[in-house]
Amino acid sequence: MTRTGSCLCGNITYSIEGDLMATAVCHCDHCQKQSGGAFSTNLIIAPEQLTVSGELTTYDDRGRTGDAVYVKRRFCGSCGSPIVSILVERPEIIAVKAGTLDDRSEVSPNVQAWCDDKQPWVDLGDLHAMATE
Repeated sequence: MTRTGSCLCGNITYSIEGDLMATAVCHCDHCQKQSGGAFSTNLIIAPEQLTVSGELTTYDDRGRTGDAVYVKRRFCGSCGSPIVSILVERPEIIAVKAGTLDDRSEVSPNVQAWCDDKQPWVDLGDLHAMATE
C-alpha cells in the first residue's frame, strides 16, 4: 500500500510504501508543543519506506534533559507543518505525522506513549500504553 501526504503549503510532499509498524499517539510535552494540541499522532515506519520531495528544515530537540539531541524534528520551512520525527536512539524507525496524510480516514492509533504527560481530559479508551523510560 502507498500512502501520500504533504505540508499545508504543498512545498513538501511524501509517499510511504508498505505496511506501518504502528500508529502511535505521543503525549510528551514536546509533541504537545510541536503539534499545538494535546498529543501527536504518528505513523511508525522504517526510514527506507519514506520518500520526500522538497527541502525539510530540522530542529534538534534536546528532550527533557536538554543535553544530547533526542529527536530530530523535520518540518516545512515555509508553512511550519511538522512532517517527520527521527528518534536519535532508534534509527531503525521514524515517525511521520499522521495529520499530514492526504487521506487520514483510515488512521487508527494502536499504541500511546508518554502517558504520564497526557492531559487529564484526553480519553483514548483502552489504547495500549508503551513504556517510555
